[in-house]
Amino acid sequence: MPKRITSVVLLMVISISVFTFACNNQKSGQAIPETVSYNFNIRPILSDKCFACHGPDANKREAKLRLDIADSAYAPLKETKGGFAIVPGKPEESELFKRVSSVDPTYQMPTPESHLGALTDHEIALMKKWIEQGAKYERHWAFSTPQKPTVPKLDDDKWAKNEIDHFTFKKMDEMGLKPNGEADKERLLKRISEDLTGLPPSLQMMDDFLNDKSDNAYEKAVDRLLQSTAYGEKMAVHWLDVARYADSYGYQDDNIRTQWPWRDWVIHAFNENLPYDKFITWQLAGDKLPDANKEQILATGFFRNHKYTEEGGVIPEEYRIEYILDKTKTYSKGIMGLTVECAQCHDHKYDPFSQKDYYSLFAFFNNTKEVGYEGDVSQSKPAKNPLLTIDNEDRKKLMSFINFKDTGSLTVSVMGDQDTLRKTYVLNRGVYDAPTYEVRPAALPAVMSFDTAQYPRDRLGLAAWTVNKNNPLTARVYVNQLWQDFFGRGIVKTTGDFGMQGELPSHPELLDWLAVDFMEHGWDIKRLVKQIVMSATYRQSSKVTEDKLSIDPENIYLSRGPRFRLSAEFVRDLVLASSGLLVRTIGGPSVKPYQPKGLWEMATSGRGVLATYKQDHGDALYRRGMYTFIKLTVPPPSMIMFDASNRDQCEVKRSKTNTPLQALIMMNDPTVLEASRVLSQVLNKEQTATKDKIAKAFRLIVSRKANEKELQVLNSYYEEQLKLYKDKKLDAALTLKVGEYARDEKLDANQVAALMKTISTIYNLEETITKG
Repeated sequence: MPKRITSVVLLMVISISVFTFACNNQKSGQAIPETVSYNFNIRPILSDKCFACHGPDANKREAKLRLDIADSAYAPLKETKGGFAIVPGKPEESELFKRVSSVDPTYQMPTPESHLGALTDHEIALMKKWIEQGAKYERHWAFSTPQKPTVPKLDDDKWAKNEIDHFTFKKMDEMGLKPNGEADKERLLKRISEDLTGLPPSLQMMDDFLNDKSDNAYEKAVDRLLQSTAYGEKMAVHWLDVARYADSYGYQDDNIRTQWPWRDWVIHAFNENLPYDKFITWQLAGDKLPDANKEQILATGFFRNHKYTEEGGVIPEEYRIEYILDKTKTYSKGIMGLTVECAQCHDHKYDPFSQKDYYSLFAFFNNTKEVGYEGDVSQSKPAKNPLLTIDNEDRKKLMSFINFKDTGSLTVSVMGDQDTLRKTYVLNRGVYDAPTYEVRPAALPAVMSFDTAQYPRDRLGLAAWTVNKNNPLTARVYVNQLWQDFFGRGIVKTTGDFGMQGELPSHPELLDWLAVDFMEHGWDIKRLVKQIVMSATYRQSSKVTEDKLSIDPENIYLSRGPRFRLSAEFVRDLVLASSGLLVRTIGGPSVKPYQPKGLWEMATSGRGVLATYKQDHGDALYRRGMYTFIKLTVPPPSMIMFDASNRDQCEVKRSKTNTPLQALIMMNDPTVLEASRVLSQVLNKEQTATKDKIAKAFRLIVSRKANEKELQVLNSYYEEQLKLYKDKKLDAALTLKVGEYARDEKLDANQVAALMKTISTIYNLEETITKG
């Protein structure tokens, strides 16, 4: 290439780089804090722009420089003679600052070819001030034991109901926001009923609450809902996602298994308000407790919910390792809120977890008796070894919460260790047959030291380490998961990642206050739940102004009440409960409701009892959504469309989508149409005016009284549909021919069909399936 052209190209590259840098630096108007924090101001910049090449992963590290630890950042640079990445107090002598503030593409960091983007003016100013103030490194906030901060004092605390509100109001005030007033009683009752039981309030509940003029009417309603057995069912759904609960084994044959007694235990544990430290300990190591009973052993089914292969020709050790990897991920993500699985093949790129740390954690689960393959694939076993047998006597006494009508025995997959210790090795690149050096069981040192004098090197020791009050993660992570359940967004948005790449908490002091308070009060889950729903923050109206939307579109600062669509299971529950179809039996084997034909048959090997879909009948059609049979290769389609977890791995946060398919399900799903028909039948038996029937249906479904305009629109629609049926332009018999619930032939078919379509319209209102 001629020299002149080369110069022109180089000039163009430099010009583009400078232009890009200038564009990236348009972010202005942000105040620089008086004291720049490493954790909250600097580390996010380093994590985003620098750690890929200068972080914990030794295999990807450039220039032998680590910027995630002070010792390395302050040390003389290996490849720049006389240079230092950071000279505390002297940004002009700090190579880090000089490079991130440079516009020279040959010197600038991050390099243009890395595509990480240049730092903004604001970020450069933060970096400069931090170095000027001494460049003090801090332990990652989530790895520091939470301390209970002082509750902020408010100039006017009339709005606040409890300590939560002091923290949220302070943050709102900083952002120039003011809280909404309290939601009206009807919407508030719907909110707490859905949040605490997953069910809409009954007409009696609505009337009682509206008529109760006492100062503590709301608290009394909360207490009643917390005592409902439906509370345990609602709380269990999130934990089933964490534990990847399903009713089949996955992989090609995807045959049946019987883990549902463990699910019944989870419901029971929440209803009995088992303290969270015991709830975790039993699931991690119930089998290793002194004089462990069958209930405690059953709890360890938590770790046995993962996929199992039943295919011939597999390598047993390969799959045994896969199962242990799954257990390690479920523990680290679901309970500790960390992405430790990133260190399976190499040192973690962003967090201080080495491969050795990963396999030391892996080692706690590596001594299990389970094997990678159990031989004969001609017949699926309902539970894999090691297993727990539960007989009729057990169900009469210790485990009466298990709902099983048969007098025979049940078998459940649980944890159980070998008598001789299996050695654990760091696996090269995470490959099952590439062991390197041996490691012994130990918890993550970056989180908290694992003192072998205090903790035995087994799952019971890991459980004790996990629920130790000095462990910085356990309480924070669970508090955050609950907060997410009620507000739609965790205080830490990245619910499964409290590490370096996770988002910073929006209210760090509140998170720590709640975590410490939770532990101080015996890990009492119901108390924590009540604390949240009793707060003024939670009780706010969800109305939003343009100003609030422009300042805080995601409602991070909580100046309005939560408003989002119900989870998949509870959409089904609302339809069944409001129509009167819901069968409220708790627990028992999972059921197979209506489902489009042919789905299972297209996605299986054609072997086993689940080769074809055999729909249930009678009461089994009207069970709560959480009892719907989950086949891993073909999860329930109507629930998947509403973002239910497919349960093939640990999940701590569901996605939230809006798609046309969701509307099609609400308009065409047999359960919704059948519920509309049955409720229409019930209302048509009542000696009331049509307008009153529609008003009652609206109240049952939407959980509030319809206004006159809404009633007028719905009544007009009813009259229009009735005329079409009477004029034979629509076929009432065809409309009513949906679902297996008995049809009342004595009722006027045209009237039932017209009201059925009106009720179906109410089910299709956005407000119906929205908590707000």
